[in-house]
Amino acid sequence: MKKTGPLNRDIASVLARMGHTDTIMIADCGLPIPEHTPCIDLSLKLGTPSFLEVLMTISEHMAVEELTLAEEVKLSNSPVHNKLTAYFHDVPIRYIGHKDLKRSANDAKAVIRTGEASPYANAIVHSGVIF
Repeated sequence: MKKTGPLNRDIASVLARMGHTDTIMIADCGLPIPEHTPCIDLSLKLGTPSFLEVLMTISEHMAVEELTLAEEVKLSNSPVHNKLTAYFHDVPIRYIGHKDLKRSANDAKAVIRTGEASPYANAIVHSGVIF
């Protein structure tokens, strides 16, 4: 049995296959996920696990080069936005429209679906390198 890192075998597998510039998405429970994009569904009930809990845990186990968020999160979900910018203060954050963010799921290695039920709580996590 693993001693460290995500215990979820699907998440561990995706993280092990990530290369520089690959992306994964951490999503709220309402984000539409394309049929061809692998979905790791962690949702148990509304709010559990939270978007922030999952994103912060994932970021502890991968090199995060950049985050992409929906522009709309700034005004429509300032509590989540404020916590993101504080936690990821040393990571560049790019903003795009929510429709474009949803389309980006097509190119992600996987979407990790949380139980989050607040607006625009979605992020594209861009893989960096560890050297």
